[in-house]
Amino acid sequence: MRTFFTYRHLKRDARTELSGGQLIAPHECPARATMIRDRLIETGCGDIVEPQAFGLTPILRVHDENYVHFLETAWDEWKASGALGEAIPIIRPARRMSDKIPRSITGRLGYYALAAETSISEGTWEAARGAADVALSAASHVANGGGAAFALCRPPGHHAARDLFGGYCFLNNAALATQSLRDQGAARCAILDVDFHHGNGTQDIFYQRGDVFFASIHGDPYEAFPYFLGHADEVGVGPGEGANANFPLARGADWAIWETALIAALEKIQKFGAEALVVSLGVDAFEGDPISFFKLRSADFLRMGEAIGRLGLPTVFVMEGGYAVAEIGVNAVNVLTGFESV
Repeated sequence: MRTFFTYRHLKRDARTELSGGQLIAPHECPARATMIRDRLIETGCGDIVEPQAFGLTPILRVHDENYVHFLETAWDEWKASGALGEAIPIIRPARRMSDKIPRSITGRLGYYALAAETSISEGTWEAARGAADVALSAASHVANGGGAAFALCRPPGHHAARDLFGGYCFLNNAALATQSLRDQGAARCAILDVDFHHGNGTQDIFYQRGDVFFASIHGDPYEAFPYFLGHADEVGVGPGEGANANFPLARGADWAIWETALIAALEKIQKFGAEALVVSLGVDAFEGDPISFFKLRSADFLRMGEAIGRLGLPTVFVMEGGYAVAEIGVNAVNVLTGFESV
């Protein structure tokens, strides 16, 4: 399986995350991507190549133009304002507040943020653009007969909505790959999100569309980030009704419980008639993950990959979460190894 990877991910090396009432070093760090790359090399799991540069056109197929411009300019504006630290939103347009876009960079940070834990730092835009190119290159490879590809993206993307960042995500890499597959001829695509956290941004982007099926297996949003999407009764609206399936699971879910949800999700994808599949590959369902509460073991990720492989679809794996850094390479590559073993 070909992997697409860029060292541009190193340009985002944020120092600040708001967690538990403290400013800490972010769980989402550069070592995540390099650990996976190193494991790919160690196991000989295909070649690793640089992505093509795609420009803004495919990004604007998914994201709001004003939002993209904000991401492109936010760090420079923040520094020009005299701020000394990294850019963290301090206020957001909550219920019964105006939805007018502020001129102030502080106000716009809040307008475009879905959460307050994720800072914008120097190099964030360049890294996010690099991750988008990685995802788009993997999709192009598969659309041109590559069979399967791994987009080793950092930063991740599945929390990024059409015009919102947060959850460590800025551009929605899985959505970009999916739209690219559609634009290159796949009439119906499916997205399977196996990250511990619900892919709220991906759901938001495709919720009213009937050409893309979205399925997510994740921690119950009554207990887990992002809290405000991911319930089982969210099934899509309008043309998208029936094209959204959420499988929220309780604290402590192990492989036996998780596999039951996976089988149900794969059956729905098969019934939908998808011609191509995008997997939002988070491995934070791992028992040792510091910000999750499932109990999957490293060997379970092999089984996950095998089950996905049995669908027999052209598949793009897009890297999302996973914050047990020492084990992230083994867990992520286990999914790919299991997939290729079928």
